[in-house]
Amino acid sequence: MTTKKVKIGFIGVGSMGQCAHLKNYASFKDECEVVAIAELRQNTAKAVAAKYGISKVYHDAEEMLKNEKLDGIVASQQFTRHGILLKSILNANVPVFIEKPLAGSIPVAENILKTIQSTKTPVMVGYHKRSDLACEYAKQLIEELKNSNELGAMKYIRILMPAGDWIAGGFSDLISCEEGSMPELEWDPADPSMDEKTYADYISFVNYYIHQVNLMRFFLGEDYKVTYADPGKVLIAGVSDSGVTCAIEMSPYSTTIDWQESVLVAFEKGYIKIELPAPLASNRPGKVEVFKDPGNGKTPETLIPQFDWVHAMKNQAANFIKLIKKEQKAPCEASEALKDLQIAKDYIDLLKEN
Repeated sequence: MTTKKVKIGFIGVGSMGQCAHLKNYASFKDECEVVAIAELRQNTAKAVAAKYGISKVYHDAEEMLKNEKLDGIVASQQFTRHGILLKSILNANVPVFIEKPLAGSIPVAENILKTIQSTKTPVMVGYHKRSDLACEYAKQLIEELKNSNELGAMKYIRILMPAGDWIAGGFSDLISCEEGSMPELEWDPADPSMDEKTYADYISFVNYYIHQVNLMRFFLGEDYKVTYADPGKVLIAGVSDSGVTCAIEMSPYSTTIDWQESVLVAFEKGYIKIELPAPLASNRPGKVEVFKDPGNGKTPETLIPQFDWVHAMKNQAANFIKLIKKEQKAPCEASEALKDLQIAKDYIDLLKEN
């Protein structure tokens, strides 16, 4: 463990780079310092650097890595460019944070994982829901209940994620400047096993629901497989390695000015419910309700714990700083993130069969 203030470089300060990530790192003034930005949009980069007191602005990642000695890198880029982006970044041999998911296809993700393993670079994949205080609390409690058998066996997990207002005012302080002509970006190749339409469906699903695919494994504490894909594209059903039934409900309804994502983890004699806020809602963690009815004459009880006013994106930044300082592992590593892409492919394959 070290008390040294770590030096972080940012690759990309677009909307998510600024509002989901940079402003949170900037709030940890005693823990870290963002010393450099790499951003093709130079007018925006300079304006963002001025706002946050960042001394160096570079045109691209290669230039930044050549000139800066960094302790960590936050690369907020579109996931369908991760294969290209990570080639140079991983050679810097410092911890890297990337957006979810690991890549836009399994072949690209497998190549990324090989590079990670060969360079031994710690990579944290940005599944921010794992850093929500409510999810952290629920995960610890689930493991305790599994070990104690206080509520019997885990029976079922259901995740509900209706389409809604995921931004929740989170872009209100976004800096955006007029820019000149931009160079054409290089993109990772599509999955060669899919035709154009199938790949488009796959990317659409991954972009919107991969958080829930990942969160399911987090709460199960083990791998699972997809067993049913609803032709109406509302329900995914599956079963875990130990036989726990699980389901993801995808937008059975939608909301316009709200976000109503929830998780139900059911045991034989009780449950844990988690309600999650919109991804970019500030200073608002999720909520947890625990119901226990152990029987044998004991009075059933409901527990509603209270959490600090820390939102998941900010705690995610704190977790990455801890990774840089070697105080903990990443909440989600690349090897596990690869499994999310396989679940997504299995779902799309089943959907095509219906």
